[in-house]
Amino acid sequence: MKAIRIHAHGGIDQLRYEEAPDPEVISPKDVIVKLEAAALNHIDIWVRLGATGMKIPMPHILGADGAGVVVETGSAVKTVKAGDKVCLYSFTGCGECEFCLSDRDFMCIRVRALGERLDGTYAEYVKVTPENCFPVPSYMSFEEAAAFPLVFVTVWRLLVTNGRLQSGESLLIIGVGGGVASAALQVAKRMGARVIVTSGTDEKLERAKALGADHGINHRRRNFAEEVKILTDNRGVDVVLDSVAGEVWQNSLASLAHGGRLVTCGATAGAEPIDDLNSMIRKELKIYGSTLGSREDFLQLLKFLDVARIQPIIDRKFPLKDAAAAQQRMEEGKQFGKILLQNPD
Repeated sequence: MKAIRIHAHGGIDQLRYEEAPDPEVISPKDVIVKLEAAALNHIDIWVRLGATGMKIPMPHILGADGAGVVVETGSAVKTVKAGDKVCLYSFTGCGECEFCLSDRDFMCIRVRALGERLDGTYAEYVKVTPENCFPVPSYMSFEEAAAFPLVFVTVWRLLVTNGRLQSGESLLIIGVGGGVASAALQVAKRMGARVIVTSGTDEKLERAKALGADHGINHRRRNFAEEVKILTDNRGVDVVLDSVAGEVWQNSLASLAHGGRLVTCGATAGAEPIDDLNSMIRKELKIYGSTLGSREDFLQLLKFLDVARIQPIIDRKFPLKDAAAAQQRMEEGKQFGKILLQNPD
């Protein structure tokens, strides 16, 4: 099969479009999926750079998100069959630790994920387990089904499972434009929340407003914490989604109302922000970190999507062979929504 592989860590020049061995059914619980599309995530870039600290066998296929058709299964697989259209849940635990035994294998300290410790979806075929195969939502294309799993289940855990966002509450999204931020905007508006977004470009703010954002703040020109106070009559918002951190972290905390919740799944501007502990204590703030979400989160998300009919935002589609150009676009922060890789027919 054709695949994008890295043979060493480094820049986009390490991404090679080449022949790779077809995955084979070895275990009775193996499932082989012919991929129609894969979606980019920032973790793909961090793995390519070697920034995760993980030791991975080389050559290695990147990619955590994908959708396609089941073509072969092991003898013990009962939940999916050849011909089924599936999207993929990325994480598989060790099966033995306290987290795996309580259906939280995404928190397993020996967790394996597609594109990280397992060969991923930048390829024509991928091998997964039946527990990681979910039906493609009936109203979605393969491209949309590849675009939603990682970011939307992350958003679901951030906003719903942990953040407890309710209809009528207010949400501030820092840095709208990326996959998680744009998905959070869509989910929050469907839930009936008031949404304020920030961005460094007016173009992204206008696109966010077209998707339903109630207010947009250009954080390069204005202090967003002060603007939030004005927009909320000095109250603050109920929830802040900040996966930027760094120097903006204190402003995110300052934007919260008493009893507010800050949720985060990343720190693109620095992982050691300065906390205002006095404010956190006085205002009784809560901070939740999250990496992905459980399969139960994923099932709840699928039920929500079936009713809400949210279509993931597609930024741009690239042929699989042009993965380097796709990753460069993400590294430069030019995208609004998800960047996709498509396999040839």
